[in-house]
Amino acid sequence: MAQAPHSAATREPGLSYRSAGVASSEEMRSFGRAIDLFRSTHAFARRGQPLEFPGVAEPYAAVLDLGGNLGLAIATDGVGTKLLVAEALGKYDTVGIDCVAMNANDILCVGAEPVAMVDYVAVKSTDGDQLLELAKGLVEGARQAGISIPGGETAQVAEMLAGGAEAFDLVGTCVGMVPLDAVITGERVKPGDAIIGYASTGIHSNGLTLARRVFERESWGPNRYVPEFGHTLGEELLAATAIYVDLALALRAAFDVHAFAHITSDGFLNLARLPATVGIRIEELPPEPAVFALIRELGGIPDEELYRVFNMGAGFCAVVPEAEAERALAIGAEHGIECWRLGSVTAEHRGEVRIDAGNVRLRSAGKRFEPLG
Repeated sequence: MAQAPHSAATREPGLSYRSAGVASSEEMRSFGRAIDLFRSTHAFARRGQPLEFPGVAEPYAAVLDLGGNLGLAIATDGVGTKLLVAEALGKYDTVGIDCVAMNANDILCVGAEPVAMVDYVAVKSTDGDQLLELAKGLVEGARQAGISIPGGETAQVAEMLAGGAEAFDLVGTCVGMVPLDAVITGERVKPGDAIIGYASTGIHSNGLTLARRVFERESWGPNRYVPEFGHTLGEELLAATAIYVDLALALRAAFDVHAFAHITSDGFLNLARLPATVGIRIEELPPEPAVFALIRELGGIPDEELYRVFNMGAGFCAVVPEAEAERALAIGAEHGIECWRLGSVTAEHRGEVRIDAGNVRLRSAGKRFEPLG
């Protein structure tokens, strides 16, 4: 382990996502009313009525009924403040992978196969090779996901972008296809199902605002070599988000997957997106990756905040029948992805995620975790 700066933050108050400037949807004053307004548009549709996900408050993607047992899945997302790391390093050829991953992985969670994505890139200037480098990442992400990028939009909006000359924003919208009778709504999840976790490739594309605040407070620049990582801080934070398309399709081809969870914003609370009629019990956790161990130490951040914000080593989960648990683990291994049996679905503590693994004991309460017992 390295040296003096590791203990400096213990003399200062612990950081949180809220103190770093990021509110949960529960804390956004008009979020609920805005969602109600959007839902009112369902009545306007001439065709393609959105499917309902009974008991699930926040599906990962919308699914439109196109008739003939055909569903169109749609998801949209960006890369967040990970873009600021790319800008600081002047390295733009990987965040496109993140953009594809954030969208394609969400499409998987409703049982759909991603087929295409369009992108929106906002830039200050089109001088230089920034757009070309961004395109390289998008193309690599498309290759990994097995999708096309048939179109998109580039906007020069210098007045709207803070930061340096190469400040930018990047967002994507992905579509996928799914037979309506194969949509994963979570309704098939039942007590006794196994929860399998599949490894992340680092911090992915959520929680970067808090992570950056932690390292900035310690004056750790992106070019600082970190022995725990074996490379620089910037390289660690910029590691591309894993794309789980091949894994998820293989799991679906092998047996009836009851649910998928993409562990992104809200961390392990994503497991609470299952129907409120069941509970989630986590009894084993992945080994804690070095980046999260350092964020914990330097930021003085408690478990309840870490598991609310970060993936903590598991970027994707599958809820499968107990009889298929070993097969689900084997398929992960076949795809070169480390995986673990994390826990089970339970009839107890319905609507809650409970983590009781080693020294981590938490229970969910809305959009937060609190100590268990």
